[in-house]
Amino acid sequence: MFIDEARIRIKAGDGGNGCMAFRREKFVPRGGPSGGDGGHGGDILMRSSEKHNTLVHFRFNPEHKADRGTHGEGSNMSGRSGEHTILAVPVGTQVFDEETGDLLHDFRYPDEQIVVARGGRGGRGNQHFATSTHQAPREHELGRPGEEKHLRLELKLLADVGLVGYPNVGKSTLISRLSAARPKIANYAFTTLEPNLGVVKVGDFPHELSFVIADMPGLIEGASQGAGLGIQFLRHIERTSVLAHLVDVSDGSGRPDPVEDFKVISGELEEFGHNLEDKPVIVVAAKIDAANPDKLKKLQTYAKRRKLPFYAISAVTGEGIEALKFALGKAVEEHRKGIDLLPPPAPAPRKHKSAYPAPLASKKSNR
Repeated sequence: MFIDEARIRIKAGDGGNGCMAFRREKFVPRGGPSGGDGGHGGDILMRSSEKHNTLVHFRFNPEHKADRGTHGEGSNMSGRSGEHTILAVPVGTQVFDEETGDLLHDFRYPDEQIVVARGGRGGRGNQHFATSTHQAPREHELGRPGEEKHLRLELKLLADVGLVGYPNVGKSTLISRLSAARPKIANYAFTTLEPNLGVVKVGDFPHELSFVIADMPGLIEGASQGAGLGIQFLRHIERTSVLAHLVDVSDGSGRPDPVEDFKVISGELEEFGHNLEDKPVIVVAAKIDAANPDKLKKLQTYAKRRKLPFYAISAVTGEGIEALKFALGKAVEEHRKGIDLLPPPAPAPRKHKSAYPAPLASKKSNR
């Protein structure tokens, strides 16, 4: 099951209470205060993992807590700090604060880790309140509560190429020819109900180029307002380098004008926003093994007039597939040359003050 959005409630651990105690030992008739500090509550952390590719584990398990710190004890014994809880999310996940709408983090690389809710500080025992004039203090602190948040998680697939077009134009068949992906293929609309990813390799070692291609569920007119599968999956093409827009030029499409098909889907992308209309587009005439010559010519003329790259293919016979593969690879390569492919340097670990340590040695994970 492909789940790309989830809402969760997280609660970091509360701090343990400080203890009020006094020394009671033989030959020490006036023992001073000996109450230990409470342990600090555990944090809630998130870490990006390549082992996950969906948010389904959050959809059915929406509440997550970290352990609380234990209370301080006599003999100046501090309580144990609570264990951290680490939540694994897929690479490409964005984390939003549900109440403010703020973006807390965008996990774009594997093994990134952030703290999303901090545990409460443990309370101080009465040993901290002794002074020269107040030698038997009874004051002690309660532990601070851990942070509690409601988060919205959104997954945006990290693909280089996005396949878009009307339902049943041959996107799934094409991705199966370009890569090792094996999506469900059938001759009816909306066969694809969730994005399919495939890895495409172009060229030979040592000059081989590989990129990820995503087959998006078919769009129809009004998709940006919720028609068909709506905009449920449009956010997954926000991060693509290039779009391959497939248009059915056969008589079996049931639509007479391929140029109008192209304009309708392009309009839906523009209506959705997020600069999708500004992405490089390659026009792909699909199903040329059963093409209507007039449709094919009309679409080719339109693409030439718009100065858009044009390729005619048949995913069934394989005609034009290699040329399209190299064109997509070239577009991806040109995009990569214009961006920094290295992940940003990891921030230096934060130095915790003694009043707020982070016991990273003890942790539990939902992986």
